[in-house]
Amino acid sequence: MTGIRVLGGEVDRGAEILTPDALEFVAGLHRSFAATRDELLALRKRRRPLSFRPETAHVREGDWRVAEAPEPLRDRRVEITGPTERKMAINALNSGAKVWLADLEDANTPHWRNVVAGQVNLYDAARGTIEHRSPEGKRYVLGDGPRPAIVVRPRGWHLPERHIEVDGAPAVGALVDFGLHFFHNARLGRPYYYLPKLEGHREARLWNDVFTAAQARLGVPHGTVRATVLIETIPAAFEMEEILYELRDHASGLNAGRWDYLFSIIKYFRDQGADHVLPDRDSVTMTAPFMRAYTELLVRTCHKRGAFAMGGMAAFIPNRRDPEVTRRALAKVRDDKRREADDGFDGSWVAHPDLVPVCAEVFDDRLGDRPNQLDVPREDVHVTADQLLDFASAGGQATRAGVTGAVDVGVRYLMSWLGGNGAAAIHNLMEDAATAEISRSQLWQWVHNGVVLDDGTPVTADLVRSLLRDTRDRLDGEHLDLAVELFEQVALADDFVDFLTLPAYERIA
Repeated sequence: MTGIRVLGGEVDRGAEILTPDALEFVAGLHRSFAATRDELLALRKRRRPLSFRPETAHVREGDWRVAEAPEPLRDRRVEITGPTERKMAINALNSGAKVWLADLEDANTPHWRNVVAGQVNLYDAARGTIEHRSPEGKRYVLGDGPRPAIVVRPRGWHLPERHIEVDGAPAVGALVDFGLHFFHNARLGRPYYYLPKLEGHREARLWNDVFTAAQARLGVPHGTVRATVLIETIPAAFEMEEILYELRDHASGLNAGRWDYLFSIIKYFRDQGADHVLPDRDSVTMTAPFMRAYTELLVRTCHKRGAFAMGGMAAFIPNRRDPEVTRRALAKVRDDKRREADDGFDGSWVAHPDLVPVCAEVFDDRLGDRPNQLDVPREDVHVTADQLLDFASAGGQATRAGVTGAVDVGVRYLMSWLGGNGAAAIHNLMEDAATAEISRSQLWQWVHNGVVLDDGTPVTADLVRSLLRDTRDRLDGEHLDLAVELFEQVALADDFVDFLTLPAYERIA
């Protein structure tokens, strides 16, 4: 294996995944596409005024459709999301959902063990052999019923994999995740993927080139791969049609990644003045006009091009020890999914097995005998750039509770992430990396734009540090001090870090 070094330690059954042929395949992808990836990441830093691009008008006005969906992806009314941890994988596969989003990204901490063990679990899941016995002796096995299609979410383009070197450089994390999974499982069929954090059609084109090359190198028929793109950045919202066009041989749909979308808005406009400051996260609902514009444009775009429109994740989760919390969670999730179904979405996400029946009930009522809503074109939707950028329509304001909550949730999530768990139940909400991103970017924006809270208190770095001291005194845990240190760094440093997972990644094994 010339030029390839594995720097990570041993992981149980890792030799089955990190075979010489698999590593050569990943290295080949890296050598072919890492340079283009680096160029595209550099282009992200050149922020431009947001608008629908005039040079791609011919794509938006053209007569084209994406490839017809394979049978396992024609009915996606309920998708359950979660990391590839073994027990959670089995529970997801037994949940009754139509799709399991096997998350190697925001719901996963890229500890080396998680990276490799996740591939082991995906390998077994693809073959129907996955099982698990807990330390207490409880056995988890696959049930006899139908299983969801597995759709894997690799890391975004920005993340490296420092435990694998190719020609002296860290491998691209996205290519490691995709390459290992594709190499071991594509010949079984159903190589389906969710693509995160894209900022435009050129990044989608790069993924399409990766898919084309990977299929050719393994002799897999062109177009076997199917990809759903998360529209979770504000630049991508202006290029939905172009993204589908670049992936048209491999595209399956778009997803409304609502929490990362809010983070992207805050990040993009963080230093653009008070007109671009968002209020507390909890007060920015999916009924805000600028969020409605985003989701309705997504449905219109997808159905115009024969692709599926997937709804986002409601963060509320049930608590089996607290019936009242569960009752409220189910009601909120039902309302959220009903809005999506009425808007024409073809399905939506849940983060807990107990929510699968709720989402299924709503979409069953809407769909009837149909597998999806591709027959609902939403030709009534006409969204302008001004509507997508009308952040004042959110209403609300920054509050003392919002600042306190941002610090508390951000630190709690980082403690979980540093400990190896990227999907954390916090205050009866299922949180992933987008939670901490919204929390720290919002605080950075408020501090740097002189925001004043509802009680008249200005948001300053000293206020945030005071709340961090209170949080450290109140919480307890192995990674508390490091979580506080990291949160302060990414929330208050003069130079805004694009993704908090970049400095956090340097602090884990």
